[in-house]
Amino acid sequence: MRIEHEPGSIMPGYPRRIVCLTEEPTEILYLLGEGDRVVGVSGYTVRPPEARSKPRISAFTTAKYGKICSLEPDLVIGFSDLQADIGAELVRRGIPVMIFNQRTVTEILQTILLIGGLVGCAQKAEELVSQLTSELDKAQQAARQYACRPRVYFEEWMDPLISGICWVEELIELAGGDPVFPELRKQRLAKDRILDPVSVVDRNPHVIIASWCGRRLNPATIRNRPGWQQISAIRHDRVFEIKSTYILQPGPASLTEGLRQLREIISATAFQVADEKDE
Repeated sequence: MRIEHEPGSIMPGYPRRIVCLTEEPTEILYLLGEGDRVVGVSGYTVRPPEARSKPRISAFTTAKYGKICSLEPDLVIGFSDLQADIGAELVRRGIPVMIFNQRTVTEILQTILLIGGLVGCAQKAEELVSQLTSELDKAQQAARQYACRPRVYFEEWMDPLISGICWVEELIELAGGDPVFPELRKQRLAKDRILDPVSVVDRNPHVIIASWCGRRLNPATIRNRPGWQQISAIRHDRVFEIKSTYILQPGPASLTEGLRQLREIISATAFQVADEKDE
């Protein structure tokens, strides 16, 4: 899906040295064919593999300010209100900063367009967004053929229980599932999506998908929660993991690989649930 790039085609006046505080802008810039402009990346960056050779200048809530300054960036791009303090400190040091805070599928696509505009690649960004939108539409069309829409509980964290952020819940719907906590999807902060475990039992999801950021899923932890043995997903052994790098980062990977994995899980579950008479 990477857009073709003409070497040496950077337009005058646009940033040439860009530091990315998270993986999302790095991934976007490489997909636009502008990876050569990236001079510093987050220590958590895994996509694309070639970006891992760039200097690592930050974690998620901390940054190496001296190292960033030494790279002489003419733009720093970050994500999330959790990086507000990093952004403020860099601004005080005289560095141009753009912090995005995308929380929905639409906002992810808007972020791609905005980054494309910032670096003088608006047309390539539009092409990338068109490709991504086409794939989202195809997923939605395919889901309309399912025999039923399974109820899906997405668990973003295990202690306390936190339900899925908005873009994840939207992707679940595109993939053919019905999130069991739709009333929480617009809550942009994790603390506002904390759940009582009993409420999950009450919603009785057909499938449970967990993605614990930075932690490997232990299915037994979910299966052995008090009272959860009566949940359909537990009784029918439908507890799955999607690694956080594919679904909890609001960038192209969530709209492609994250969606692909959701579709795989939900499509199989949809046909199973249709044959279960006790649900």
